[in-house]
Amino acid sequence: MTDPISSHRDGEVLVVVSNNPPVNALGQAVRAGLQREIAAGLADDAVKAIVIRCDGRTFFAGADITEFGKPPQGPSLPETLDAMEASDKPVVAAIHGTALGGGCEVALACHYRVAVPSAKLGLPEVKLGLIPGAAGTQRMPRLVGAEAALPLVVGGDPISAKKAESIGLVDAIVSEDNLEADAVAFARSKIDQPVPRASEGTKNEDGVRNPAIFDDFRRSQARKIRGFDAPNAAIEAVKAAGELPYAEGVKKERELFMKLMTGTQSAAMRHYFFAERAANKIDDVPADTPLIPINKVGIIGAGTMGGGIAMNFLSAGIAVTILEMQQDALDRGTKTMRRNYENTAKRGRMTDEAVEKAMGLLSPTLNYDELADCDLVIEAVYENMDVKKQVFAKLDEVVKQGAILASNTSYLNIDEIATATKRPGYVLGLHFFSPANVMKLLEIVRGKETRDDVLATCMKLAKTIGKVAAVSGVCPGFIGNRMLSPRQQQANALIMEGANYWDIDDVLLEFGFPMGPFQMGDLAGTDIGWHRDPSRIETIRDALCARGRFGQKAGKGYYDYDEARNRTPSDETKQIIADFAAKEGKPQREISKDEIRERLLYPMVNEGAKILDEKMAQRASDIDVVWINGYGWPLYTGGPMFWADTIGLKTVVEGLEKHDLPVSDLLRRKADAGEKFNR
Repeated sequence: MTDPISSHRDGEVLVVVSNNPPVNALGQAVRAGLQREIAAGLADDAVKAIVIRCDGRTFFAGADITEFGKPPQGPSLPETLDAMEASDKPVVAAIHGTALGGGCEVALACHYRVAVPSAKLGLPEVKLGLIPGAAGTQRMPRLVGAEAALPLVVGGDPISAKKAESIGLVDAIVSEDNLEADAVAFARSKIDQPVPRASEGTKNEDGVRNPAIFDDFRRSQARKIRGFDAPNAAIEAVKAAGELPYAEGVKKERELFMKLMTGTQSAAMRHYFFAERAANKIDDVPADTPLIPINKVGIIGAGTMGGGIAMNFLSAGIAVTILEMQQDALDRGTKTMRRNYENTAKRGRMTDEAVEKAMGLLSPTLNYDELADCDLVIEAVYENMDVKKQVFAKLDEVVKQGAILASNTSYLNIDEIATATKRPGYVLGLHFFSPANVMKLLEIVRGKETRDDVLATCMKLAKTIGKVAAVSGVCPGFIGNRMLSPRQQQANALIMEGANYWDIDDVLLEFGFPMGPFQMGDLAGTDIGWHRDPSRIETIRDALCARGRFGQKAGKGYYDYDEARNRTPSDETKQIIADFAAKEGKPQREISKDEIRERLLYPMVNEGAKILDEKMAQRASDIDVVWINGYGWPLYTGGPMFWADTIGLKTVVEGLEKHDLPVSDLLRRKADAGEKFNR
């Protein structure tokens, strides 16, 4: 293996270069090479300054995550950086691409930082359930102040070079195509001057003068960081930078880092990091499968779902033809899309020009023939097999050969839909989640005849439109809704046995979900799929609808809502449930929160095991990706299958048996063998 670190001289400036593709991760060989070259530069009297830069597309983009969980190999990053910062010769970081995590910590340990305009800097460790571990939480606030450091360390989102310069993280912005020469010139201008060390900075005194900075920031982020350990540890570490001497602050950072590193949340979030990447790989489809060019997309249906799907493509610069049967529905749909874009622009998330560019790519039509030259057509009509088959038969007649035909069905059999065409190999499911222009998940449903190039094209396309994709086989509800079904069954059974429906919701909120099943019912509308006959009352939901309790939009559903849509349990709903339980002769009892949690979540794990056993999902981690991105399963538990691994599959089996619930063969086999779903 070639040494990833090399150096060359430019007069009295030593230029140290990393070439460790793809992202110059700070693995052991890189750390050792950096330490070696800097030590050599410091020992050489002819060298008066040092520049550190990287070849390839980026500056050091962080730690080598493949080393996590393995015995550490020296030199460590902290000792490498401490030696660099201790130099009396100026050391300059020359940044392009991204300086993230450990890469940003390298830059902080340099005496100066110069960056090209397109560079980004950040400390995203919190997204892996960690905090920076090479003094980043101590150098950053000392350099830029606690107030500027908190969003970087706690939020984890990178900032632009311009923003970095404005807070004092970057000393100079240099030419995009002349980084090394400009960095060398900058270094030369600092020769024989006292070097500024971030560890000796005093900007962190803002947090000492105004300690309220920390509580105010925590309050402002409360919703975003609820349930996560790392953001609170990050706030504590930044606060310590103002309260403790540097060496003590570093010790505090190390303590907090190690506690997180050995905890279940970071393990879960690191699992998810790899799971999302693994979900992109389809085991039996070669990586070099030729892709079908997608330059124009057709969407059938301009309602909430169709419009939302269209926006994904328009935002990515792909032309869309959207079809409706009636002019008023078409006008309503296109107006809603424009309004959504304009609201996004009002919030500063896109420019007015970008709104016009996106809408300029949209062609509304009432005529199927306008879809003839589309490369992909997505049907987003009513969830009815006969209707969908009629649509696909028409598409098969009209749309050019070689185009992909996709259904946005959330439950129906893709193989049956494909029989309406003479090209079943070009048919698959693209299950978007509502609102489709916001939700990240895209379930890609592979029919038994779906071609490799069709599947590979849609996986790549998902990335183009900013979605996280996972492949499912054909089964009722695919991965996500299939696992939702037993949870809903248990929620409905629990309220008949005496559990309060608000307690059921609260158990899931406490677990980390954004909402519980009854809140979700009210948000979606209890009348979705209702038969519309107030005299026909067969379920609790029928009874709610018969009394106009349609959910949040009506100000009452399972809950009563005030003007701000705050919920309170409803006496009327309680009585409806009590009447149903009495009619069915269900004895009422006190039900503990533990029982509620077990009965809601364990059957989901069991269903996930059946999905794996039937090979409807490629791997357990794909199921985790679906539930985290599509249904709000808390990221810090790693998803349902990883969570089951964490608590132990034996615990899940015993819980299911205790509540007289079925146990799948695969789950029992793995539990008996002491195995996990995610190896």
